[in-house]
Amino acid sequence: MHDIRHLVGVRAAPEDVYRALATIDGLAGWWTEQTSGSAEAGGTIDFRFPNGAFAMKVVDQVPGRSVRWTVIDGPEEWVGTEIRWDLRQEDDFTKLVFTHAGWREPVEFMHHCSTKWAVYILSLKQLVETGTGAPSPHDPKIDSWD
Repeated sequence: MHDIRHLVGVRAAPEDVYRALATIDGLAGWWTEQTSGSAEAGGTIDFRFPNGAFAMKVVDQVPGRSVRWTVIDGPEEWVGTEIRWDLRQEDDFTKLVFTHAGWREPVEFMHHCSTKWAVYILSLKQLVETGTGAPSPHDPKIDSWD
């Protein structure tokens, strides 16, 4: 299995980053404006983009510390993978460790997704630090999959 991993420091408290990851309004502020569903543990969140959609089962949440989803619908390469957000305070920053785990093969689409995850994680950082993110459809387009 193959994983996508990213690390970013966010100049904010872990609770502020957690709210952006664990609420529908927070997610819509940095990933895609078309976010709906239940962000509670056990719920399902639907994310819609101009070229597709994803559904995530919320597996677990620990306020201020972590969020974990399993992909239950979307592109074939994503279904069954796990997305984890781990947070920890370090000085004036929250260290956000992102993992998209369980890719069967490191296909070209995985490389695209790694870059797009980086774009959206920077949008999350921007949202928490400034109050304004760059969710889809306002995100930078990087290739033909966008």
